[in-house]
Amino acid sequence: MNFTFLTPVSDAVIAHNDLTAQQALGKKIKIHSRQDGMPDLEGVQMAIIGVLENRNDVNYVGAPVNFDAVRKTIYTLFPGNWHTTVADLGDIQPGETVDDTYFAIRTAITGLVEKQIIPIILGGSQDLTYANYRAYDGLLPMVNVVSVDTNFDLGDANLPIRNNSYVGKVIVEEPYNLFNYTTIGYQTYFNSQEEIDLLEKLYFEAYRLGEISGNVSRVEPLMRDAHIVSVDLKSVRASEVSESQKYSPNGFSGKEICAISRYAGISNKVSSFGIYEYNASTNDSATSMLIAQMVWYFIEGVNCRVKDDDFHNENHYQKFNVLVEEDELIFFKSLKTGRWWIEIPFLPNVNNKLKKHTLLPCMHSDYIDATRGEIPERWYKAYRKNSF
Repeated sequence: MNFTFLTPVSDAVIAHNDLTAQQALGKKIKIHSRQDGMPDLEGVQMAIIGVLENRNDVNYVGAPVNFDAVRKTIYTLFPGNWHTTVADLGDIQPGETVDDTYFAIRTAITGLVEKQIIPIILGGSQDLTYANYRAYDGLLPMVNVVSVDTNFDLGDANLPIRNNSYVGKVIVEEPYNLFNYTTIGYQTYFNSQEEIDLLEKLYFEAYRLGEISGNVSRVEPLMRDAHIVSVDLKSVRASEVSESQKYSPNGFSGKEICAISRYAGISNKVSSFGIYEYNASTNDSATSMLIAQMVWYFIEGVNCRVKDDDFHNENHYQKFNVLVEEDELIFFKSLKTGRWWIEIPFLPNVNNKLKKHTLLPCMHSDYIDATRGEIPERWYKAYRKNSF
């Protein structure tokens, strides 16, 4: 695998790491350094990559991206009782053009995912999610993307890609690999009604900030079906971050964004996780600590993964059939974890994206609603999406 475009972690961070406690995370991580070169990836399950690219930010003024403060903070945290190995592969520098940077991201992520290593991407602008998505072109026939963001970032797909319009490119450009796109934590006043209507028309999912912040556990089934998770730091409320990072007085708390990161880690399907829109500044300790804790909770989540979605053995699950009007809804409950799924029926006469009965992650409350005669909205959207 070609890692020649990854530059080592800075000497300043390495020197800082030498002073951390022996039990700290920085002493456990395999680090790409100038002195020791690229680490051996044998046995590595997760790899941190910084991407120093932000030229497609609509507010770009030439400010460089730097993750030294974030890395120093990550390295000082203490690991949990983990059984996984983490590497820090250094940074992807801005290419001659942004497309060159995208190519480097695609190459790195494809190579890591093929090795079953989960990339943890520390990003400049969130349009890098587009390159992350394109890395799956040869990996999966259909991809589910979850974005934690105040905005849908649909934009005009006919215009050049920007950090506030990359999702439009994901939807309309070939190859068409996107099956589902979910936005978590959007704030209505930041999104036009046309964008809200378009998401509804495409049967994509969108959850307002108020829906999630009151009950963060609603994120778990959404993450359980995701392959790519992209977090925009603007989704965090201003009081939680440093001056240069402040965006909106409303947003997720530090506790909530860390819980969301942990749910992303717990998902058996999530194979890349990115944190974007970081703006480094001299007075930066709050933001760098928040990102470090998000990374910590994601790693913690990966260590808590349980394979519970194998429904071939009847001793591992319970099955529930619920009749709602003319539809028979079939629910499955894992006896290992207590997590729930609902079956999306196969439509043989439709040129659909699903080739067999597919199980959609859901919550116990969806089953309760079904017993009361209510069809879960997630089931309806997935069924409709599969019908056209």
